[in-house]
Amino acid sequence: MNKSNMYIYLASAFLAVTSFTAKAVAQEQPKDSLAHYINVAIQNNPAIKSQHLAYQAFEKKIDQAGAFQDPELSLGFYTKPMDIVGGRQVGDITLMQMLPWFGTRKSARQEASHMAQMQYQEYLEGKETTVLQVYSQWYILQKLEQQLENAKQNKSLLEQLEQLSLKRFSAPSSSGTNSSASMNTSPTTPTTSQGAASSMGGMSMGGNSNTNAATAKSTTTSNNAMSSGGGMSSMGGSSSSGMSDVLRIRLEVIEIENTIESLQSQIKAEKVKFNALLNREANCEIAVDKNIEKVDFLISEDDVLDNIADNNPMLGMITEQGLAYKAKSEMDKKMSYPMIGLGVQYMIIGKTNDPMLAMGSMNGNDMIMPMVTVTLPIFRKKYNSQQEEGKLWWKSSDENLQNTLNTLKAEYYSFKSQLEDTQRTITLYGKQSTLAETTFNLIVKEFVSGKSDLTNVIQVQRQLLDYQLKKAEAIANYNTLVASINKLMAVGSHSQNQ
Repeated sequence: MNKSNMYIYLASAFLAVTSFTAKAVAQEQPKDSLAHYINVAIQNNPAIKSQHLAYQAFEKKIDQAGAFQDPELSLGFYTKPMDIVGGRQVGDITLMQMLPWFGTRKSARQEASHMAQMQYQEYLEGKETTVLQVYSQWYILQKLEQQLENAKQNKSLLEQLEQLSLKRFSAPSSSGTNSSASMNTSPTTPTTSQGAASSMGGMSMGGNSNTNAATAKSTTTSNNAMSSGGGMSSMGGSSSSGMSDVLRIRLEVIEIENTIESLQSQIKAEKVKFNALLNREANCEIAVDKNIEKVDFLISEDDVLDNIADNNPMLGMITEQGLAYKAKSEMDKKMSYPMIGLGVQYMIIGKTNDPMLAMGSMNGNDMIMPMVTVTLPIFRKKYNSQQEEGKLWWKSSDENLQNTLNTLKAEYYSFKSQLEDTQRTITLYGKQSTLAETTFNLIVKEFVSGKSDLTNVIQVQRQLLDYQLKKAEAIANYNTLVASINKLMAVGSHSQNQ
């Protein structure tokens, strides 16, 4: 291997290693993206944190609902021991534990569990709402950035037009000279012919040649003066027209500069709102793509409706609420049965000196007495009313579930219709932008060649800017509608783990 090939091989190896290192560093450094900001919002948003803590609080109620009632302990002492058969009673200790009917605690735990799941679905709904807000705010920023970029490009085009107008403004001096020269040349021929004819006529008629020469000279002088005057008029008109074009373009530039400042102010305000969703400082920098792209939506109608019915948190919340009412109804039914109390009583007995009450060896022996109590739920109207209440709430929940499902379906079809209209609008503004851009390029060429005036150029330029701004706004609306449909399907809750 010669030295040149060796150098080439070493250089190639160095470039490969450098490229690999750069890619590795780029992969290690996370880039600000929409997915990154959504994760930050889910982790930091105070509303999501509040609802998640509420869910955790509801989970703690499960153990509370399944717990037994606290046992009752009662202590009694006589200030003066009471004589009884077998001794003197000093006092007694009673311990009692009430036990609900079989299955009551299980029903209570089920109710509390469904209530906790209902709160979890509400937490998911809050998370979906926050994710939608992040999407919407992101697309608003993208729209404004795209409009700002379009405004800057149009300002650049106007500045180029201003340069062309300035060149045209400085050109009339030479064009006026050429025009004057051409206009001076054109009357010369008929003047010469007229002079020649007069001369010939004078010779044939025998007139004075000096008179004819003077007449021809005065005629030529007059024609030259008229030609000079016409050239000066042409120069003045071209100069005035060129200067007015420059001023009109500068007026348009001032207007676009005002639009740029307004867009920059809007972007600053929207970034503050975006940072608020992420629970960050208002002045935190946000990396937003300047080019807004339309999001693809390829899910079929049947799949969307199935996902709404299966995953929507609002439906899940109502479903869990209905199951909680059902469990409560079962618990109320079991609560209408007797409760059983098991206990023990320990009587402290001292020795007595009365031989009539001593009872021999039983004198002074403590006594233990098991106890059983039973509640008597004889007021049935109260318990029956509680059970009927639970059933009515359960049925109400079923009707609310169906109504909410119908509302969500109607909302989806409304979003779908708006999505189709927005798609047509994007296509329309895309075609109009393309035609306006082509027309603008052609009319600028005509303006340079003098075949068109500045009014047409500015009109087309305004149309081009208007179509570009409306297209960016339509794409932002389309993407927001897609995010709204994804919220109905709870895409964010199932794709983002908390």
